[in-house]
Amino acid sequence: MPSLDRAGASQAGSTTTAGRVTGAPALLLRLEGGVELGAAILAYALLGGGWLMFVVLLLAPDLSMLGYLAGNRVGAAIYNTAHTYLAPAALALLAWALHLPPWVTLAALIWAAHIGMDRLLGYGLKYPEGFKATHLG
Repeated sequence: MPSLDRAGASQAGSTTTAGRVTGAPALLLRLEGGVELGAAILAYALLGGGWLMFVVLLLAPDLSMLGYLAGNRVGAAIYNTAHTYLAPAALALLAWALHLPPWVTLAALIWAAHIGMDRLLGYGLKYPEGFKATHLG
């Protein structure tokens, strides 16, 4: 009799997709990431952001991968914190509310663009089983 994992999915001889999005929903999430990437780039351009700053900071959120040096659970938590839209949205809101310099809002847009790019390419949020275990498979 096949065993069940924590989410109740069968583990009978195949890789479980419990918690992983596949098929048409995965495609929709990738397309949403593309829309977010495009919207963030458009907003960045409309606010007059410099493209050197954009290029230099675009991959900065991936420094969160260094969290995996402390193990999978810690690494996933740090990576996910840096790869959820909540963080750049909070930064942009803080920049607006506190009248911070425009570069803070521009940095938030670059951060959101990075996340959108990752989603478009199929890089999802991480599960603590390991770096390659993501919600997008």
